[in-house]
Amino acid sequence: RSCVLSACEASRLAEQRQRKEMDFEVRKQKALAIMVRRNMFKCNYAPPLIRFLWWLGVNIPPLPFASFWQVFGLMAGSFSIMYGLLMYLMVWRPQGMSPLFACAVSLITSVLFGLTMALFYLWLRRVHKLPDWQDL
Repeated sequence: RSCVLSACEASRLAEQRQRKEMDFEVRKQKALAIMVRRNMFKCNYAPPLIRFLWWLGVNIPPLPFASFWQVFGLMAGSFSIMYGLLMYLMVWRPQGMSPLFACAVSLITSVLFGLTMALFYLWLRRVHKLPDWQDL
């Protein structure tokens, strides 16, 4: 089978991608409207990191609608990079800490942070009785 897509197949794939992005946008707007009606704080459901990712074109649901593992991965990953770099450059390197030990500390801290944030958004979803992302 050839690896080259025909014009028809490429057009069909482009239509599917566009439809998927439109579905995401419709769901996102419904989710945002629900959270506004339930008097949720914007900083809880659309923090700057999420708005930045949306601006970049990343299709991630608002955090109260995201899965436990999506929130965990996003929060642990972003925290690990920012916290690890800042702490290493400003504190740990001047103290003589090895880079490997600094990475281990950063990893453990980010896992704890990611779990805490994932549990917080799970709790927030239940407190506000939000529907599942798939049901929007």
